[in-house]
Amino acid sequence: MVPASSRPIATRIAITSGKGGVGKTSLSVNLAVALSRLGHQVGLVDADFSLGNVDVFLGLTPDDHLGAVLGGTRTIDEVTIDGPSGIRVIPAGSGVRALTSLDDRTWSRLTAAMDQAGRSVDFLLFDTAPGISNNVLDILGLSDYVVVVTSYDPSAVVDAYAVIKLISASAPGKAIGVVVNSTRDADEGTVVFRQISTAAERFLGLQLRYDGYVLEDRLLREAQLAQIPVLETESDSPASRCIRRLASRIASVRASSAGPWASRLGQTPPPFGRSTGAVPCA
Repeated sequence: MVPASSRPIATRIAITSGKGGVGKTSLSVNLAVALSRLGHQVGLVDADFSLGNVDVFLGLTPDDHLGAVLGGTRTIDEVTIDGPSGIRVIPAGSGVRALTSLDDRTWSRLTAAMDQAGRSVDFLLFDTAPGISNNVLDILGLSDYVVVVTSYDPSAVVDAYAVIKLISASAPGKAIGVVVNSTRDADEGTVVFRQISTAAERFLGLQLRYDGYVLEDRLLREAQLAQIPVLETESDSPASRCIRRLASRIASVRASSAGPWASRLGQTPPPFGRSTGAVPCA
């Protein structure tokens, strides 16, 4: 392993959604596992500070959580635990009201803790709370790239666009990608992305990147109930193939001082091109 002191700073990727129930945390967990299986050191931060459930998804029982770091009683290394496939998990609290709104001192501690966590990994993934709270927008501001997760449901599409609009206002120039979850086929993912990207171009002047889709898969649901990433139970299931493809796209670029992904119209196109075609998961 490369010494932490000589590592480039981790690429920070925030995974967010406009509403709950679109599979955001499941995608975060499995994407972290997929990146690790590609040979990267990966940290997964449960950034839903007061209602965190990444540890539940993974069947982990942490002794402490990120709230202790933000309260100044623990270091980030002391609350980080080992997850599947070598990922490093930073759990959040559950039902902790004090973490629903963070003051300046707490955010300063969070920023320092994320800097520390990023020194020992290649990718640092933030699984945010759903919605558009100040906590969520601030976490998105800490990231290099934001992945907005949505589904074919019309309300999820509208909420995804609302999140993208707020990201554009609060963090101009932030690069944003879209993943359409639980699709019946590739075409369904393409339809959803085109609806969102057309509105973003017309009203926000934003060029979004289509990171892909994840097929609806009963094996994914079964893995969730067993509290095991689907990539560890059914590595060649339809959803697993889609998540591996997403991980390969994400892993092909590392952060630079200017940020690796284009955002505003007229900038250099994204490294993979702005895909809108229905490409089957390999």
